[in-house]
Amino acid sequence: MSPEGPPHDLRATGTERKAEGKAARKRAAHGTLGYWAEEERGQDALQAILAQNQIRLPELVPIRHQRMAASPWNYYRGAAAVMAADLAARPDSGLIVQLCGDAHVLNFGLWATPERNLAFDLRDFDETLPGPFEWDVKRFAASLVVAARENRLRPAKAAAAVTAGVEAYRRQMRRYARMPELDIWYDSTHVDSLLGYFEPADRGRVSVHIERKRSRRTSRGAFAKLVAMAHGRPRITEDPPVRVTIGDAEQADLTDHLLAGYRLTLRDDRRSLFDRFTEADVVRQVVGVGSVGMRVYLVLLEGRSGADPLFLQVKQAGPSVYEPHTRPSRHGSHGERVISGKRLVQAATDIFVGWGSLHGRDYYVRQFRDMKIIPTTDLIAPRLAEFATACGETLARAHARTGDPVAIDAYIGKGRKFTAEMSRFARAYADQNERDHAQLARAIAAGAIESRAG
Repeated sequence: MSPEGPPHDLRATGTERKAEGKAARKRAAHGTLGYWAEEERGQDALQAILAQNQIRLPELVPIRHQRMAASPWNYYRGAAAVMAADLAARPDSGLIVQLCGDAHVLNFGLWATPERNLAFDLRDFDETLPGPFEWDVKRFAASLVVAARENRLRPAKAAAAVTAGVEAYRRQMRRYARMPELDIWYDSTHVDSLLGYFEPADRGRVSVHIERKRSRRTSRGAFAKLVAMAHGRPRITEDPPVRVTIGDAEQADLTDHLLAGYRLTLRDDRRSLFDRFTEADVVRQVVGVGSVGMRVYLVLLEGRSGADPLFLQVKQAGPSVYEPHTRPSRHGSHGERVISGKRLVQAATDIFVGWGSLHGRDYYVRQFRDMKIIPTTDLIAPRLAEFATACGETLARAHARTGDPVAIDAYIGKGRKFTAEMSRFARAYADQNERDHAQLARAIAAGAIESRAG
């Protein structure tokens, strides 16, 4: 496998590109895609989780353990490193795309495009790196089974969701194989198109949920909820350990060095806009499940009117969990790696994304919330197959933008075997995920690993 080799020869004929895809079946035959055997595993899942703690704040690591131990679904969200090693241990197609890296079902969502339209797309790129396309598909497919079990759906419902998601990926990839490059690049899923995936009886409920979240999840909405005035100045309220105030010296360090470096990664027009805002307050955050322990900051800036807030989230970026199994990133920092992957994969990207470094650590920056609407498993569970269809088509677009849709389509072929094997893998890996979660829970119960609520 050569995940960052020379670019595909654009002069290759369609016949040659199809032949490349069919040849990939010799490297990773369809019949092997669903295979999983724990006894052949080359790692200990618990040790893989603990190894990630080395670059995290020690005082927050017990919170990470507690959140991951809460359920097999929470464990799955935090165990991308475990699955990366498992995926890399199997033969792969060698058909390289820019991986999302953590394409589980809740890493698809809605947020505002630069034109302030709501678009549906992948949303998390901490692990993004070039790699074989099927790694993303497998993580997505297995997540559907884990999420279905979390909500006590019947196995038949979980199976239907996996089939719907993988078939949607296959159909959309075939469509992209026949489309001009520019048409693929400009394709997107508007919120109205997302609603079309659902049955008419469900659209009203989903639409109401989206509109309610849309109006609240903005910088102004966050200001009203998270900020109080203190001595005439706006201050982000504390909520330990989720939000913790930091000292003036640390704030000055972040502003004078990290944000100053970040500013230089912005495009000229966006840098001009950013310069109209002044830093008002910074707190440290605890976010997500797998990210707990990474250094994350919430920055409040004020516009010139004094009533024009802007929230930025500054998040530490470490190496992708796929780097030990492929090649190191070609980018100068892991923050740049994340933002570069985000721009490649998403149809539209936040205008304030950028990166910076501080004290030898890499960070990336994005707007906080910015109309981001992230689903929950209980919301999508009753309509999991419909949501999986939207996700499958979105994942296909990401891969078609950054890989060769003709070769991938040729590898998949008619799709019956590919879909069946992805379904077989999804069930088997969901079982493995439950065993790995139980291993973590036992270690916590035995006192071998510290955990703390937060």
